[in-house]
Amino acid sequence: MTTIATLGPKGSHAEAAARQYDAQAEIRLFPGVAQVKEAFESAETELAVIPVYNTREGEIREHFRAIEELRRGTWIDNVVLPVSLSLGALDEHMPLRYLVGRGQILRQCEEYITSHFPEAALVATADLEGFIAEIKAGQRLDHGVIEAEAALLVQGFTIREREVAPHNRTRYAVLGPDKPPVSGYDATAIITAALKDRVGLLFDILGEFSGRGISVQDLRTTSDVKTQKLRFYLEVEGHSEDKEVKAALARIEQHIIGEPGTIKVLGSYPRVDIRTKLIGHCGFIGTGEMSQWFARRLESEGYRTVLTGRSSETSPAEMIATSDVVFICVPISSTVGTIEKYGPLMKDGQALILLAGEAEATLAAALAHTRPGVEVMLLHNLWGPQAATMKNKNAAVVRTPRSGALCSEFEAFLYKHGADIQHDGPGLHDQLMGVGQKLPTSISVALAKTLVDNKVPTTAIATHSTLTSLYGILAMARIHRQSPRTYAEIMATQGAGRKIVQDFVSNLVAVMNLSEAGDITGLCALMEGNRQYLSDQFLESCMAQSLAMDETLGRLIKS
Repeated sequence: MTTIATLGPKGSHAEAAARQYDAQAEIRLFPGVAQVKEAFESAETELAVIPVYNTREGEIREHFRAIEELRRGTWIDNVVLPVSLSLGALDEHMPLRYLVGRGQILRQCEEYITSHFPEAALVATADLEGFIAEIKAGQRLDHGVIEAEAALLVQGFTIREREVAPHNRTRYAVLGPDKPPVSGYDATAIITAALKDRVGLLFDILGEFSGRGISVQDLRTTSDVKTQKLRFYLEVEGHSEDKEVKAALARIEQHIIGEPGTIKVLGSYPRVDIRTKLIGHCGFIGTGEMSQWFARRLESEGYRTVLTGRSSETSPAEMIATSDVVFICVPISSTVGTIEKYGPLMKDGQALILLAGEAEATLAAALAHTRPGVEVMLLHNLWGPQAATMKNKNAAVVRTPRSGALCSEFEAFLYKHGADIQHDGPGLHDQLMGVGQKLPTSISVALAKTLVDNKVPTTAIATHSTLTSLYGILAMARIHRQSPRTYAEIMATQGAGRKIVQDFVSNLVAVMNLSEAGDITGLCALMEGNRQYLSDQFLESCMAQSLAMDETLGRLIKS
């Protein structure tokens, strides 16, 4: 039978956390964290459970210090427990002049104590069980104790008031002898040694994680007791054995801090979430690379995913029956038909999120073919499956009157991973996609055909172009090196984007007519009218980007 050391008295929240972790274990209770640590380090118990963070109090520093100083074992798991604190006393009516509890418990109840017992003396004790014995032995009727209701009742106290610190949760660290294996949904806690002061040190440390797509879940600073130099505590997503985490820690220690032995890994464990997640299961209709890309990242956040399609083991209909959120990620030309087929199978309380490049027709179909209680939202991710992360990538989100909490949770997932989210209306989205995708793609294809028709030698293009005029050629090359089907789907989209291309064709003819007629005055007037609409601010911003691209291209060409 597993043995677990934790804090007493009997009926305490710490005991409840230990039982939640292993209901069959033998729980051994100790008066303070020092005794719990000693029992674990001496192998008197196999595991230990100690509180490390509270939503009202924050971190419990002395307990973190105990983990940092472990001579045996590591931090292997977590338990998050709702904390329901009550006030108990030996007498039901006697005015209370003293309130007794552990230090962190009294701090969690500060609001209640201030408003209900402003004159009471607070008595913080590490050995609560021993102090309760003194209260009972001396019949101290003017002493109240704040603890878990179960612990108070076991000691024979009368409950004077329940839930004295609402909305309260505590996170408990589970300590064990060996590091757990990689689970795919892990976190790693680290602490640095006392560091020499350097401008930008924390910025550089955080940048190392950010650049590798590693999210920092927690960051705190503390001072070394002896030197008063800063130390950093960080909790990052990923296991210490993950390739990117291991590389980040090595680089921080060897190059950013520059001192071997300055980083200590306190533990790696399955990731814990203090926040409540509404989404459990995510299902995809579509098994392509983009579906796989999103599924992997959702799984890294603890969501369960399944991909379905024409040849998948699980059918889309079976998947819909068990999913909280259904994603449709199919070619643009198939999206509306897929919605019409599977939308009616969805039930109230589910969400349909469309990973699509066209909004108006797609959302109209989704709203028409799903029940009123189904949430509906569209995401147009402006990156492909080759992207390592979504950090700083553009994401166009089109919400509807039926976008609710599930859609918001998915949007929070995008935000967490660094996506640059823009909120559009359906018509505006399609118009902007006409400008940003449909028109450039159409121009690129037409440009390539023009080179073919005129037998232009491609080897001579770069030598007869400015860096700026190469942009169109580079876009043309990218499009023709990748999937023709993808770009054909973009060019064939309907909606407001069509008018952008049609107007461009008409305007191109008008510009050509002015050019053929040698009407320089007319061309200048046209450009001046365009400039006034576009604004100097917009044009100057574009010029700055253009110069930056010229500089980058110049370096690439020289190398």
